[in-house]
Amino acid sequence: MEAQFAQIAALAQKDRAPAFITVLNDILARPNQSDIARDIHLLVDCIVQDSVGLVASRQVLAELVRLIAEGAVKNEETRKAIVEDTLEFLQPRLISYEEQVNSLRFQLADLLENEEEWSQAARVLGGISLDNRSDEDKLRVYVRIVRLLLEDEDSTQAEMYYNRAALLAHSTSDRVILLQFKLCQARISDYSRKFLEAASRYHELSYVPEIAEEERQHMLSAAMTCAILAPAGPNRSRILSSLCRDERTAELPTFNILSKMFLDRILRPAEVKEFEKTLKPHQLATIGISSNDRLASAATNDDDIVDPNASKRTGPSTVLDRAVMEHNVLASSKIYNNITFQGLGALLDLTPGAAETMTRKMIEQGRLKGQIDQVERLIIFEHDRDEDAQGKAGGLGDVEQTHEDTGAPFTKRWDMQIRLTAANVETLVQHLANKGLITSHA
Repeated sequence: MEAQFAQIAALAQKDRAPAFITVLNDILARPNQSDIARDIHLLVDCIVQDSVGLVASRQVLAELVRLIAEGAVKNEETRKAIVEDTLEFLQPRLISYEEQVNSLRFQLADLLENEEEWSQAARVLGGISLDNRSDEDKLRVYVRIVRLLLEDEDSTQAEMYYNRAALLAHSTSDRVILLQFKLCQARISDYSRKFLEAASRYHELSYVPEIAEEERQHMLSAAMTCAILAPAGPNRSRILSSLCRDERTAELPTFNILSKMFLDRILRPAEVKEFEKTLKPHQLATIGISSNDRLASAATNDDDIVDPNASKRTGPSTVLDRAVMEHNVLASSKIYNNITFQGLGALLDLTPGAAETMTRKMIEQGRLKGQIDQVERLIIFEHDRDEDAQGKAGGLGDVEQTHEDTGAPFTKRWDMQIRLTAANVETLVQHLANKGLITSHA
């Protein structure tokens, strides 16, 4: 084979390329393809020599790239070996063979992706020269790299390429690329623990008709998970409200914990454990506690009653831990007018100091309305008197409210809740009767 290549190289310039292409076709047409990789290695080694000439080399390499792409090599392992070997020859001569190198890199990335070697495929694509390509082509490559890196949960590298893609997102009107980019946005927010943003984007994508039904169901489930993990507060309440309105969520396994969060009910450890099984590794990441918070959380008061069974935990250990504890603080504010540090600590499975620290942060960030009395070691919750009578998920219209002095504030609140519930039921019954869905009996 070496002698044959040497004879072709000695031909006139115009005859070299057709002669090499003829040999290439003969090699690829063999019934027994066991020696193909070795012979193509010899062919490429020969044609990249300066004596063959750049014009002939490019023509032969372009034909080789085309034939490999069209499936001339049936065996996947052999094809991969040929592509990698050819790239090794051409990489030092990238300036001369840029187009052929880029085509081979795309092919190698496809092969690696089929083998689920996500990070390797991303690295191969990252080596492609994009200088002479359009903004839309660059965007397509960057989005693909982000998707591959996220498959291996390499969110740091993925975010770097996502930032590049974000600068080019305006350059295309291709619906498929834009949907892939939006999915990357949602997943990057998810991995960056921006759960409110991720939930909103996942939920938006779950309505897109171009996406397969199974994928939309998966995105809806991801939106519910992110909403549950999001920091407790008004913004999360709006996301929970939107998801609870969506009739599709009732069919999913996480609906029970989602609805309990929406209704501000305290979550129990057994429910949390069941939900924890559905989470991905990055959603169970451990979180650190600052030294100041650790000291404040561990501090005790001389007036505290020492309980040998009391929790020694000085803060949440995971993202889920923190989300559940903050939710339970918010739920407690709907149940109690005030609560001691010790009482809240027992509810959250934290030391009294840690319970105070968590509540203080939520108040500072505007996610909880209340005051802290450090002398009495008491948290005093404030209730919004202008809260929507129909609930956060919307209602059937305004219900007229009348106020009367019934004595203690607890009695007033209880009477108001009964009155509103009765008014809502009456309005609902009237609405159903008007639609002819129910009939009255004399």
